[in-house]
Amino acid sequence: MRPARLKPEIPLLQPQHRAGVLLPLPLAGAYDYKLPPGINAPRGALVAAPLGNRETLGVVWGSAEGTVGDNRLKIAEPLDGNPALPQALCDFIDWVAAYTLNPPGAILAMALRSRGAFEPEAHRIAYVKGEIVPARLSEARKRVLAVAEDGLARSVAGLAEDANVSPAVVRGLIAAGALVTTQLPEFAAFPPPDPDFAAPQLNADQAAAAAALDAAVTAGKFSVHLLDGVTGSGKTEVYFEAVAAALARGKQILILLPEIALTVQFLERFAARFGVRPAEWHSDLSQKERRRTYRAVMRGEARVVVGARSSLFLPFSELGLVIVDEEHEQAFKQQDGAIYHARDMAVVRAKSEDCPVVLSSATPSLETYVNARQGRYQHLMLSARHGAAAMPDVRLIDMRRREFEDNSRWLSPALRMAMTETLAAGEQAMLFLNRRGYAPLTLCAGCGHKLTCPSCSAWLVEHRYRRRLACHQCGYEIAAPQTCPSCAAQDSLIACGPGVERVAEEFAHFFPAARYAIASSDTVQGSLHSGPAEMQGPIRAMAKGEIDVLIGTQIMAKGHHFPNLTLVGVIDADLGGSDGDLRARERTFQLLHQVSGRAGRAEKPGLVLLQTRNPHDAVMQALARGDRDGFYEQEGDLRRRAGAPPYGRLAALIVSGYDGEAVREIARALGKAAPPAKDIKVWGPTPAFYALLRGQTRERLLVQAGKGVDVQAYLKAWLALVKVPAAVRVAVDVDPISFF
Repeated sequence: MRPARLKPEIPLLQPQHRAGVLLPLPLAGAYDYKLPPGINAPRGALVAAPLGNRETLGVVWGSAEGTVGDNRLKIAEPLDGNPALPQALCDFIDWVAAYTLNPPGAILAMALRSRGAFEPEAHRIAYVKGEIVPARLSEARKRVLAVAEDGLARSVAGLAEDANVSPAVVRGLIAAGALVTTQLPEFAAFPPPDPDFAAPQLNADQAAAAAALDAAVTAGKFSVHLLDGVTGSGKTEVYFEAVAAALARGKQILILLPEIALTVQFLERFAARFGVRPAEWHSDLSQKERRRTYRAVMRGEARVVVGARSSLFLPFSELGLVIVDEEHEQAFKQQDGAIYHARDMAVVRAKSEDCPVVLSSATPSLETYVNARQGRYQHLMLSARHGAAAMPDVRLIDMRRREFEDNSRWLSPALRMAMTETLAAGEQAMLFLNRRGYAPLTLCAGCGHKLTCPSCSAWLVEHRYRRRLACHQCGYEIAAPQTCPSCAAQDSLIACGPGVERVAEEFAHFFPAARYAIASSDTVQGSLHSGPAEMQGPIRAMAKGEIDVLIGTQIMAKGHHFPNLTLVGVIDADLGGSDGDLRARERTFQLLHQVSGRAGRAEKPGLVLLQTRNPHDAVMQALARGDRDGFYEQEGDLRRRAGAPPYGRLAALIVSGYDGEAVREIARALGKAAPPAKDIKVWGPTPAFYALLRGQTRERLLVQAGKGVDVQAYLKAWLALVKVPAAVRVAVDVDPISFF
């Protein structure tokens, strides 16, 4: 018998695990990848994933599901340092995707807004005092070395500034060996806010509300609170106490603001309370600043973040409190790309983190108000202004009366008289019109031609200060023409209707000695795209008493405190009240109530004059009576009878594309394919309010459903019935708040 042949020894190979990797792209789901041998990355781990002929950032989302052989799968490499998104954030992304019917990758893209945050961290060169003492020591050199005695590392510029010398002196000491190099992290750390830095004196109502929020933070469980207080009641001071409580427990805090225009003044208030400014997150930050904040949030170094709606998707490691300021604001709704409402998603994020969320407003959305009244949210009320301030007197000016028949005047005699008295008393006033530019429409007096945007179904708005006509939808601009583009008539173009620039022109005519400024997002420094710092110019001037009158749009309607402001004049109180959608009345009431709240916030009483052609309208009457809750009850009753939110559900399909006929064809096909279902009605298709926007034709369909209907399931079943070509986009808007 021949001896058995011994098999050669085979080295044991480490197994290669598979994983489902979600990419930040609008794809249906995760792709299967292999991981390097011996590595089994957890859910949330960030990886470099090959995709075609390039490499992209991805996140391990779960187990691989496919049956593709190993030899056909590419390898996803975990990033250096093994960074990972928190589990709660991954769950939140899945929830948002399912609720809004967006691909999970499209939502993930919002959580990976700073790709550079995962790259190897660079270092800064700095200098500290060395062992060598130069033979020659001038007075300037002595000052530098004295500064360096504390052992803190500084840059050349920092040492020069602290010692009050030129950079050349510092470089001379470096060359002599008296200063030696060291390395610092790429970014300076965010200093921690001090919860006890400047604790305020609260009145009884504020103290009670603060105690309730403190208890919620201490409990460390999910809960929702409506902080409902009249304008000037000190809501910010109250929720700052909740911030202090969360800081004391070692938690991170997210504060959402509706507009970056409010950020600068808010940061100053925060610093006055906690000793340092919080971290910021909004579209006006540079990529470097975004990288710094993202890293600090992920590491837990940024304890408080103040940001716009996109900050909901930051990778907080220890989130313990979410605050939504001015929760009623329409700006919290993202209308482009993945459509979602940041207020509603903030509640979901807080639930995923098992922490409290505070919704703050003087004019809550009807949805939030009803939830609070029905006990689903804890309702914390601040019914009076702080200190000696009282609510302003609100009066209506009927613009239908005979003395107002001159349509070339926008300031009524009654408003001009009140302005005269206010300025004579050394007090300040505000004129409000929620319409930018000089005039919303320019037309030819000869042929009637209206100047419109070639890419949108919108009029071109005249901006007389810049001598330009602009589309406020897509940004298209032209120089103000001298002749009619239709009939070529010379000097025949006339401005129709007022914008804030035209109101300012009329004000200057009647009050030539008064100092005034315009506060509007497109009149600051002649730019249509000003950032928050630039927008603060007129607001700071008003706060310092450098101007007498502020004339502006909704950017000055909230969040600003001017102690000497005693008069507010609303030029066209009816503007926006008949937009044709179910929230038009609610939005008008909220905006005018917030504007009115700027008057009389200190010891001097305030007066608000609303110019209207509908003085008997329920909105105007409620404002004049100061009967907010009465208006909400009436509005809620109308919604209940119509089966509209918050007593029913809505969802919209927006069909768009550059081929108008293809868009209309798909919209008609969707309308015909809508499945019949109990307690569901489908309206449309119909052209959108802006039937042409940025060159694309737009059609809308609206789903109205009962409160308990699974709208998402219905929409998914419906959309599966119609094949949509690549040239046409169908966007889903669950819980729409406008119909543009």
